[in-house]
Amino acid sequence: MKHFVLPWVFSTVAMASASLGVALLKAPKRVIEAQIEFYRRINWKMEPVSWEKEIRNTRWMGVLALLCGILIPLIVWIRH
Repeated sequence: MKHFVLPWVFSTVAMASASLGVALLKAPKRVIEAQIEFYRRINWKMEPVSWEKEIRNTRWMGVLALLCGILIPLIVWIRH
């Protein structure tokens, strides 16, 4: 059972990571605005000091998330 479930768990995490990575790359400002709105709803005020830096950093997070989404299945496939 363990050998059957584990690849599915990693595949699910990989797909979520890749999807998040694409969203962060395609629309970083919209993702940041959604995060700001989430924090407003829980009574926190949050805004970037520099939008330029925040958008750049968000895109880099997207690249890393997308890489994880690609590498996780490869590692699982190689080790399986």
